[in-house]
Amino acid sequence: MTDGPGMDGPGRAEHAERFTLLRPLLFTIAYEILGSATEADDVLQDSYLRWAQVDLADVRDTKAYLAQLVTRQALNTLRAEARRREDYIGPWLPEPLLIDGQDGLSDVVLAESVSMAMLVVLETLSPDERAVFVLREVFGFEHADIATAVGKSPTAVRQIAHRARAHVHSRRRRFEPVDPDRSARITTEFLTAAASGDLASLMAVLAPDVAFTSDSNGKVSAALRPVLGAEKVARFILGLMQRMGPEHRISTAIYNGAPALVVHADDRPDSVITLDIADGKITNFYAVRNPDKLAAVTVSREITR
Repeated sequence: MTDGPGMDGPGRAEHAERFTLLRPLLFTIAYEILGSATEADDVLQDSYLRWAQVDLADVRDTKAYLAQLVTRQALNTLRAEARRREDYIGPWLPEPLLIDGQDGLSDVVLAESVSMAMLVVLETLSPDERAVFVLREVFGFEHADIATAVGKSPTAVRQIAHRARAHVHSRRRRFEPVDPDRSARITTEFLTAAASGDLASLMAVLAPDVAFTSDSNGKVSAALRPVLGAEKVARFILGLMQRMGPEHRISTAIYNGAPALVVHADDRPDSVITLDIADGKITNFYAVRNPDKLAAVTVSREITR
């Protein structure tokens, strides 16, 4: 006799084993739909409780079944958050996601799909478009499986996928993977120039159309609109550096697959600034300062102050 729904024993162990094996994939799906690691974890916890009640004899494809389950839960959360995001003060940026070789996420191809630039574009899609794009374009699920996840027909999913793909491609420049050594060098050059206070040196590492976007939800001081252009961004950064006191220190890390600066004030995380680099220049700064999004911030290695 096998364990049925709600029973303990070997059946529960198999539920846990199957879910754990696919957890990196499931977390990434939820994170890309929501743009929040905290909410993605909540979705996975809720999804596991539902999964634990499923009769495994009825599951033909565990990966597809769990992806559908997590997608439905993530969509419910995203729709519930819609009003809160509409009322958000200033730009909204995703919650920074720390990526290293120890967290299991390295088993999933994350580089572009969890980049700040891509997630900012995904935020402009409708919930259904976002889910369909993530499942189809990032993970290659079949239209029929996606249809079950979002409650649409396969034909409707094809149309949504085409519309979402065109929307993303029109707003997202071609992704260019950056060599880790090169990105580290450019980051160091930026920090050296910013610390020197020399405007020309700082502008030299910035793309002409560079943008600096800050997320604070009005809870701490931050620019309520993106700062645009090399000179304006350089002057803005020099102003930030001048306001830093002895209690501030900066460390480097890899967040969302890109080099990032983690600013600490005493023992409190102050901000995570992710750098977008192309053709040897910094094209975007994404500065998350909202304290609610910094709860999981950790330090990599200290390099200044």
